[in-house]
Amino acid sequence: MTEDPRRLLGEAIHGLRTHLEYEVADGISEVEMDPALLDALPATPSAAPPDSRAARTKTPSAQSGAMEEMSSFKAVETLEEIRSDLGECTRCGLCEGRKNIVFGVGNPEADLVIVGEAPGREEDIKAEPFVGRSGQLLNRMLEAIGLSREDIYICNVIKCRPPENRNPTPAEVETCEPFLIRQLKSLRPKVILAMGKFAAQTLLQTEERISRIRGNFHEYHGIPVMPTFHPAYLLRNQSQKRVVWEDLQKVHQVLGLGPLPSSAREGP
Repeated sequence: MTEDPRRLLGEAIHGLRTHLEYEVADGISEVEMDPALLDALPATPSAAPPDSRAARTKTPSAQSGAMEEMSSFKAVETLEEIRSDLGECTRCGLCEGRKNIVFGVGNPEADLVIVGEAPGREEDIKAEPFVGRSGQLLNRMLEAIGLSREDIYICNVIKCRPPENRNPTPAEVETCEPFLIRQLKSLRPKVILAMGKFAAQTLLQTEERISRIRGNFHEYHGIPVMPTFHPAYLLRNQSQKRVVWEDLQKVHQVLGLGPLPSSAREGP
């Protein structure tokens, strides 16, 4: 079946926007274009005069100066700086019903980052992701691959609880996503475990169902991403624990954690 060109263009634009936000978070203020590429561009009625190309490109010495300038930019933000910038966020309507912002918790030097979807009722009360029954199941899942919550970092795509735990809207995801990007840029983990539909679709810029993309590693700015089911889904669908255990074993292997604990060979 032929791909819809409008959908493909939309995905490309969204992906480019996400990439640029990721670069801005790293302090990149401009993008160089090879003059040869400019020469290859087709002429258009609105194109600038030929002699203006020099103003848009840089000589080797100017490029060297730009690199020196970029190298003097401050280091990647700390999680504390990102949280301070988030403040008592009122960037979308979710602020009206929340009790607490759920920013993220864990080890800032973690090799594994778990990205969930949005806070639930208990997360909203405690200002911590993955608590309650879902959190207890997640703890058992981590123990099965020899990790604890102190070893990892956990955050959500959405930082405020949607009313009645409804699905987040695209506008809400778009508003919160830059903070997730900045968190991941600060953390620089070895592996991301994307738990649930909205976490996987946001990171991978896809509309594919989680059941189709789970089980295989994908990539987010060079970081391996394993999509898998959310613990809350597993509480309602016990039969899917087996496939999530398969996903966790693959994450364990990529992290290089050695043999699985003998007590956890059958999974959580």
